[in-house]
Amino acid sequence: MSVITQEQPTQAGERGAIVNDFAINVATVNGSGSQSSNGVLIRSLFKMGIPVTGKNLFPSNIQGLPTWYIIRLSKDGYLARRETTEVQICMNGRTVAEDMAQVAPGGVVLYDDTLPIAARRKDVTYYPMPVKALVKEANLPAKLRDYVANMVYVGVTSWLLGIPLAQIEDALSWVFQGKEKAVALNLDMVKRAYDWAEGNLTKEDPFRVEPMTGFNEGKILVDGNTAAGLGALFNGVQLVAWYPITPSTSVVETMIKHGPKLRTDPETGKATYGIIQAEDELAAIGMVVGAGWAGARAMTATSGPGISLMAEIAGLAYFAEVPSVIWDVQRMGPSTGLPTRTSQGDILSAYYLSHGDTRHVVLFPSTPKECFEFAGTAFDLAERLQTLVFVLSDLDLGMNMHISDPFEYPEKPMDRGKVLSVEDLEKMGASWGRYKDVDGDGIPYRTLPGTKHPLAAYFTRGTGHNEYAQYSERPDDWERNLQRLHRKFETARTLVPEPILHEEADAQIGIISLGTNDPAVQEARDRLAEAGVASSYLRLRALPINGAVREFMARYDKVFVVENNADGQLCQILQTEEPTLASKLISVSKCDGLPLSARWITESIQAHLD
Repeated sequence: MSVITQEQPTQAGERGAIVNDFAINVATVNGSGSQSSNGVLIRSLFKMGIPVTGKNLFPSNIQGLPTWYIIRLSKDGYLARRETTEVQICMNGRTVAEDMAQVAPGGVVLYDDTLPIAARRKDVTYYPMPVKALVKEANLPAKLRDYVANMVYVGVTSWLLGIPLAQIEDALSWVFQGKEKAVALNLDMVKRAYDWAEGNLTKEDPFRVEPMTGFNEGKILVDGNTAAGLGALFNGVQLVAWYPITPSTSVVETMIKHGPKLRTDPETGKATYGIIQAEDELAAIGMVVGAGWAGARAMTATSGPGISLMAEIAGLAYFAEVPSVIWDVQRMGPSTGLPTRTSQGDILSAYYLSHGDTRHVVLFPSTPKECFEFAGTAFDLAERLQTLVFVLSDLDLGMNMHISDPFEYPEKPMDRGKVLSVEDLEKMGASWGRYKDVDGDGIPYRTLPGTKHPLAAYFTRGTGHNEYAQYSERPDDWERNLQRLHRKFETARTLVPEPILHEEADAQIGIISLGTNDPAVQEARDRLAEAGVASSYLRLRALPINGAVREFMARYDKVFVVENNADGQLCQILQTEEPTLASKLISVSKCDGLPLSARWITESIQAHLD
């Protein structure tokens, strides 16, 4: 059994080999087990050292509708979504005509040979796969046939591109968590398909893969929701209250899976955390705020529709000043929208959630590692500022696989903020007031329920109150409280994560973006540079903005704000925060359910410049 290696010719004629620089699109049916086969492919390529990213486009139902999985390979390390497909794998009869039509000229189509070729193109190479025949030969149990059938395209693709079977076997072991029977069953089908392809197909295309070094060394392949769940466990979460909603569910599922191992007291055998599935999102945030008031590190995970339901209690957390954390893994809206498509459409709602003069701290992770780290940052900020903190991830970051730096164990102690002890209360005496600004930073001192001192108890109010937490409707008390909350928000500007700056001395324009747009922006900057447009780039990691953001906007005549929503929500916030610089900002926004591409960003900016 021979494998295509670096030395073997590709029979590509004058076109030459195209190595580690193309996209694979696998078209299957949701619920058919393709998640496992796609996971095997991307992990095999990752372990070969090839920079890869995977985008899963799946429907919001359990089974039966079309689904696509797009793997981009980039020898140059570009990991944004590409708009073209060179290698198309067709396993779904309902979409086969459309899938084949979308292949780039010079591309490849691998297809289940029971599916029709709607219109055979001369600029595409076709490879049939005898899926049903190979499955029948394997004599599989009836209930497993549809699931194992997807391993046929793994085997044929491995032969076609030159993926070593040893890498496939390692990836199978990873995907099936070392379960020997499952690994053996699926590997057998891969080998059958590989052997069939080797004996019956002639390679007539230029696409192949080769091992690489330098990019993936020391990296891991992981999704952002897993990283967020682990980050919360490692950073002291004590209560998780949630209601399942796509695409945030796996944040909490990660904690359910790994919590018993990571957060069980070795002496008592008891868990040091609690996870409660509430009856709805409103109940979930109520439990989180209650736990935060009691002194626990508490969080929930949700998406846009859940945020809508949480608005009133979010305002309570802000005004009563109770530490709380919400992970919002964004999806398409409005309303139910597209639950399994990505977006950054909750920026405005999260920043201003509630009714009245309310602004929240919002964090924007860009990588799985930042998801892990921001889990701790969110808790620290919530307790330091005594407020609600949002972490805005999105479906692309949360549910897709990304190459990431490994996670590091948190070394610094948890920041519990201004918590008074019995000794502190003895010193302060009657001068202690729950909502007093003692230090001039807008942040009051708090006590935790159960503190054994008569001055420790206080009422937590969502209604008007004075600095001693006494009910008040006095206009001067109300204004003083809002002014202090404003000072606290100004303090937050100095505590949130700094933006990441990429500056060019000869830059003609500035670009501001956030979150999972980062890979596409980085690639777009290279494209713009090739066209003679030098740019500087600021990746915003938090709201409220600080001086570094203001200074960046002031340096350039044109600053493009790139985001994945229809209304340019971040741009609106920046214009509101810095009205004297608003005319410099140009919104570059798009919302079609897909991650942004470098091509679209480049063309959008060039169109404005032209």
